[in-house]
Amino acid sequence: MKLPLNVDFSGKVVVVTGAGGVLCGTMARAFAQAGAKVAALNRSEGNIKKLEAECEAEGYVCRAYQADVLDKAALEEVHRQVLKDLGPCDILVNGAGGNHPRATTDNEYHHEASVGQKTFFDLETEGVDAVFRLNFQGTLLPTQVFAQDMAAKGSGCILNISSMNAYIPLTKIPAYSGAKAAVSNFTKWLATYFAGSGIRCNAIAPGFLVSDQNRALLFKEDGTPTARAEKILAGTPQGRFVESEELLGGVFFLCDDRAASAVTGVVLPIDAGFSAYSGV
Repeated sequence: MKLPLNVDFSGKVVVVTGAGGVLCGTMARAFAQAGAKVAALNRSEGNIKKLEAECEAEGYVCRAYQADVLDKAALEEVHRQVLKDLGPCDILVNGAGGNHPRATTDNEYHHEASVGQKTFFDLETEGVDAVFRLNFQGTLLPTQVFAQDMAAKGSGCILNISSMNAYIPLTKIPAYSGAKAAVSNFTKWLATYFAGSGIRCNAIAPGFLVSDQNRALLFKEDGTPTARAEKILAGTPQGRFVESEELLGGVFFLCDDRAASAVTGVVLPIDAGFSAYSGV
C-alpha cells in the first residue's frame, strides 16, 4: 500500500477495534506499515488472523485479538495481553460500529409506505438498542480500557469513527444516524475531559464508501447504481464514492502528535464534499 503521508509511528502501540472490516483493516495495515506495533481487535477472528499473517509476512508487526467491544471483561483481558505482547497503548482507533435491519425503515417517507412495509412505527426496540450500543458503547468501553495507558503516561491519541450521518441524518436509518451523532458529541466531550492529561481525541466522518455490507444497496446485479446510489452521487460534489485508503491522510494527520499537537475535539469530514453541498 502506498501511504499518503511520510509519518513514522515507530515505537507506538496502536489498538484498532473493528479491524476485521475493510475500513479499519486498511487503517491497521497502514499503521503497521508506518512502523507501529498494531493490535487488531475484532469480534470474529477470521479477517484479523489473515491481516496478522499478511502484515507479518511483509515484516510488519500486527497481532490479532478476538474481543467484543461491548464486553468490558473481554476487553480488559485483551488489554492485559496487548500489554504483554506489545506494550501500553499510545493510539486507540475506535472503529467498531454498524447498523441493524431491525432499526431501518423500508421507505424514505412515511406517506410512500405500502402495506406490509416497515415504517418508523415498526422499528424494533431491540434493534435500535443494538445499534446504539454497538456504536456508542462500543466506543466508550474500549476507551475506558485502553486510554488508561495514556492517562498513566500523560500522552496519547484517541480517534473515533463518526459518519456523514452525524451531520446530515440519512433517510431510513434513524438509529444509526443518531448513534453516530452521539459519537461526534462524545469525541468533543473526551477532548475536553482529557485536555489536561496529555490525551487528544478527534474523529473522522467518512463519506460514502462501498463495502460488502452496503454493496447490494448501492449497486444492482448488473453493476449499475441503484436509485439510492444515484441520489448519493448527485449530492456529492466530486460525484463519486470515497475509497478506504483515502481516509488514511486524515487518520495519520490526526494521530501524529507533531502535526496535530493542538488539534483536539475535531470531527473531520472525508466525504468528497458531501457535507458541504446543499443540493442546489
